[in-house]
Amino acid sequence: MEEIAVKNLKILGTGCPKCSQLAEMTDRAAKELNLEYEIEKITDIQEIIGYGVMCPPALVVDEDVKVTGRVPSLEEIKKMIS
Repeated sequence: MEEIAVKNLKILGTGCPKCSQLAEMTDRAAKELNLEYEIEKITDIQEIIGYGVMCPPALVVDEDVKVTGRVPSLEEIKKMIS
């Protein structure tokens, strides 16, 4: 039987409304795609900078920064995480 890879999704941001919106939309996109996933919110500024992100919010998929500084559409998020 094939093992299903769990997607590691991280939302980088200080907790602003855009960060919350990105987290909600990423969660929704992952559910709509029926992905096995873990979502983590990173709010520590030093950890965020460690990813090279200077303009949150940011979406990190399996340790790869996919988008920074904006909240992409649901369809864009689906493409980034699938």
